[in-house]
Amino acid sequence: MKHSRILIFSAGFGNGHYRAAEAVIEEILIKEPEATINHLDFGDFLSKRFNSMAKNLYMEMIKHTPKLWGKFYYKTSQFQPDSIAQRFLNQLGRKEFLRYIQSFAPDLIVCTYPTVSSILAQLRIEQILHIPLITIITDYTVHSHWVHPGVDGYVAACDEVKETLIAWGIKPEKIFTTGIPISPKFNLDKDKETIIKKLGLNPKLPIFLLMGGAYEEAKGIKRICESLANSHVSVQTIIVCGKNKQLFHALDELVEHSRNPILRMAYVHNVEDLMSIASLLITKAGGLTVTEALSKNLPLLIYRALPGQEEANADFVQRLGAGNLANSEEDLHQLIEYYLTNPQEITRMREKAAIALTGRSTGGTVNAMFKLILSTRKKRMIS
Repeated sequence: MKHSRILIFSAGFGNGHYRAAEAVIEEILIKEPEATINHLDFGDFLSKRFNSMAKNLYMEMIKHTPKLWGKFYYKTSQFQPDSIAQRFLNQLGRKEFLRYIQSFAPDLIVCTYPTVSSILAQLRIEQILHIPLITIITDYTVHSHWVHPGVDGYVAACDEVKETLIAWGIKPEKIFTTGIPISPKFNLDKDKETIIKKLGLNPKLPIFLLMGGAYEEAKGIKRICESLANSHVSVQTIIVCGKNKQLFHALDELVEHSRNPILRMAYVHNVEDLMSIASLLITKAGGLTVTEALSKNLPLLIYRALPGQEEANADFVQRLGAGNLANSEEDLHQLIEYYLTNPQEITRMREKAAIALTGRSTGGTVNAMFKLILSTRKKRMIS
């Protein structure tokens, strides 16, 4: 049997698109170790100046003017695939994409970022590109930028996303509600006692996991850590600072003199271990982070979700009953105090989280991909 050749496009606008792509690659190689896979950044096919400007604008907007980002998100959320703005975006890097695709000759193209998906989908409509295209939506909502009739298959996070795609005119048979892909590592059972012991924590006390991230304000996150450090209810805190060096060093004194234990980490590669032992996750509402937490039955306390897709992700978690949203620092401190003094509420949310993703997996996503590859091969043999 011919080994599959799969081309995957993600983008460096946030980390979720990349992580979803890497999760798919892990699962493909489990099912077909001999598969040839190339994972590329969409931005590499644009001019360096344009790509750098776009990334910097996005990062500055979400960090310093999130409300402005929200206005932009919602204003563009109803653009049609044939709108002037979308037609402009569909021209970005066309020649470069086609040149590379022709040289690699994949059996399937997978996109976890909407702009490249629309560019390639338009080429499918124009019958210039003859390779099937699957698009993975990495949030629990659908912005119009994801939607294009030229996409051969959509991977949807939940039924609401599927219904929205259908309302946009996408045929139901093109939609696979297999969930946002996450690393297969999150499906493994972990020895919690061993992990807790290795980290030097107390198995009898609650553990609150705080994901700081690279773009969070150090002072605000530090105040959250101080609240947990000085809590009259005993609690252990794990703070993951990621690549935020300012935040990491801002916690020096607090870590040393904290009443309650604080374990500080920089960038980690074992988030699945930390989520396995945590009682509650305090985080932003990225689609991948939400999905990873729910896969570990971990309740979420979402802090200041960004307007747009993060608000929708937070709303999804709240509808499930698997978490809560704090819109301000004051709200967050009140909710932390509430959950510390009412641990039964954390238990209730954990029970809701445990049934949230039933039947949805990265394995299902990859199975849909292989079916599309086989279907395309059969059609070519017949023709």
